Amino acid sequence: MTRTHPPFDPEVAAALVAVNEILPSSVTPVLIGRLREMTEAGHTMSLEKIREQVDAEEHLVPGRAGDPDVALLVMRPKGTDPEIPLPGMYFIHGGGMIAGGNRAGIDWPLEWMEAVPMVVVSVDYRLAPEHPYPAAVEDCYAGLRWVGEHLGELGIDRDRLLVAGGSAGGGLAAATALIARDRGGPRLSAQMLICPMIDDRAITPSSTELVGEGVWDSVSNSTGWSALLGPAVAGPGVSPYAAPARATDLSGLPTAFIEAGSVETFRDESVDYASRLWQAGGQAELHIWPGGCHGFDNIIPEAPMSREARAARLNWLRRVLAE
Repeated sequence: MTRTHPPFDPEVAAALVAVNEILPSSVTPVLIGRLREMTEAGHTMSLEKIREQVDAEEHLVPGRAGDPDVALLVMRPKGTDPEIPLPGMYFIHGGGMIAGGNRAGIDWPLEWMEAVPMVVVSVDYRLAPEHPYPAAVEDCYAGLRWVGEHLGELGIDRDRLLVAGGSAGGGLAAATALIARDRGGPRLSAQMLICPMIDDRAITPSSTELVGEGVWDSVSNSTGWSALLGPAVAGPGVSPYAAPARATDLSGLPTAFIEAGSVETFRDESVDYASRLWQAGGQAELHIWPGGCHGFDNIIPEAPMSREARAARLNWLRRVLAE
C-alpha cells in the first residue's frame, strides 16, 4: 500500500536525521527500555534544578481504593503569597503510556509559570505494560481529586483549575476531564491537549501514514496502545477513559486547546476531537502546524514554527486563566 503524507517542514526534516539516529521512528516493544532511558536522560529535570526556578514540594496522596499512593510534584512561583490564590494547572506527562515520570517534560509548565503565574501539580502515574489500563488514568484522576480537595491549602483558585498534557499526557488529560465530568468533579475550567494520544483503533489516515518516519510513527503507536490495552486494543469494548476518541458524548466538557503537527500520527484524531467538541456545544481552539512532526517544538525549539506554537499556547492560557 502506498502511503502519502504532507511534507515535513525543511527544518524539521533536517532535525529528524539526528533524532532518528538516537531513537528510531518505530518504537517496538524491545525498545521500551531505551525510550525510558532517553526520557530520563534528556527530558527529565532534577528536583534541585526545578527548585532553582520555582518553589517545589513532593506529596504522596491516596490512589483509588486498593491502588498504591500517587506521587505529585507541586510547584509555585517563587515569592508569591500562598494566601492569595493563583490559577492551577494539573499537568500529565507524555511518554506513549510507557515512559516518563512527573518531572518529565516539566520545561513546558515552567515556561508557562514564568509568563502566567500559577500553581502546577504534576502527577506520577503508573506505566504500561507493567501496569495496564486503568492504572494510569485512575492514578491521574486520584491525584486530581486530591488537588480538588486541597485547593485552599495549595493556594489554587477553584474557578481557574485546568488539566494539561502532551502526547500520552494529552490523552490522559482528555480522559481525566471525562472522568471528572462523569464522577462529579473536581470542576475544570479548561483542558490543554497537546498532540494528544486518544485513539487506539488506527482508523484515521494519519494513524497509518508514517512507518519508519518522523517521531512516534504508526508502529510506535501500536506499541504504546498494545502495552496499555493488551489484547483488547482496537476491539469493541475499550473504554473512552482509555481512549477518549471513543467517547460518544463530549457535552459538558471544559473549553479545550488542541494542537498537532500536520505530519504526525495524532493529526486526524485531534481534528476529529475538536470538531466533535464543537458539535456537542463545547468550545475548542485547534492548531495544526504545517510540516510539524510529533513534538517538533522540542526537536527544533528555536525554529519560527516552534516559537509560534509556544506563543499560541501561552496566549490561550492567558485568556482562559484571566480573572
